[in-house]
Amino acid sequence: MRIFGKVRHRPSASWRQATDRAFTLIGDGRYDDAGALLTRAADMEPWLSESWFNLALLHKFRHDWEQARAAGLRAVALLDRESGAPDWWNVGIAATALQDWPLARRAWQAYGLRVPGEGSPSGEPVGMDLGSAAVRLSPEGEAEVVWGRRLDPARIEVLSIPLPSSGRRWGEVVLHDGVPNGERITAAGPSYPVFDEIELWAPSPVPTWVVLLEAATEADRDALERLAADAGFAAEDWSSSVRLLCRTCSESRMPSDEGDGEHLDPHDHSEPGHPGPLGHRTAGSGSLWLPERECGIAAPAALVRGLLDGWVADSPDSREWRDLEEVC
Repeated sequence: MRIFGKVRHRPSASWRQATDRAFTLIGDGRYDDAGALLTRAADMEPWLSESWFNLALLHKFRHDWEQARAAGLRAVALLDRESGAPDWWNVGIAATALQDWPLARRAWQAYGLRVPGEGSPSGEPVGMDLGSAAVRLSPEGEAEVVWGRRLDPARIEVLSIPLPSSGRRWGEVVLHDGVPNGERITAAGPSYPVFDEIELWAPSPVPTWVVLLEAATEADRDALERLAADAGFAAEDWSSSVRLLCRTCSESRMPSDEGDGEHLDPHDHSEPGHPGPLGHRTAGSGSLWLPERECGIAAPAALVRGLLDGWVADSPDSREWRDLEEVC
């Protein structure tokens, strides 16, 4: 068939059958079997960019970044349009995973994004500072949505203190997928996409601790969070910052408290099923302040006890801590 003067070949029925079956297998987690079918489809229709796009997608699911880059480059070489194709986005993710910064820049520019630092040294990472977003850690396991700062289209630096079940730490950088899987909206209007983590890109050396606080007032709790931030680390009152959502709701458009500029918005810990007629539980919800707080702290072992002792020393009549434990 001819479209706008260009000849395009319709994929054969065999190509479509092999491709459809492959994506069914991908949904079942049978990547090896799916790979054999998609390779056969690419052999049947090697001039179709879709053949190589599908292979690049499979390799992304498998975290085989060398193969994802190679298939992605074959896909973009066969494109009919100059910009905006998702094929380039997959190339950008693979290039970022491999720290192939020249190719990452080329991919984001070809997709249609403005990338600062054009002509930067080849070894310099892409840096775009795309603002705040949320990322779903461990999306296939005990998923948890946390807040972070987008470094570029494929990486987020985690700014919440994740729960230990996620296996992630404050300050880590995670590689994430390109299509949002949910959204968090605020009362003032701004909304933030929720991206799914693909894998850990850069680990954090800072351990996570859990501690029980006795904080007579919210101001006492706030003082610990400020003290940790001033030291270059973080403390987070998990008793008020974590809410439990079912997976379906977590992946939808959910409201999120805006905070007061000092506290992170609630992050979400997914659980199976639906919370039922009482709605979603937010830890510590309600107007009554409870002095006992479960707090996450991200700080080095050499600093964390001194941080807590200093917090108590500033107001010994209204503050106390106990049961400090390193959890991640």
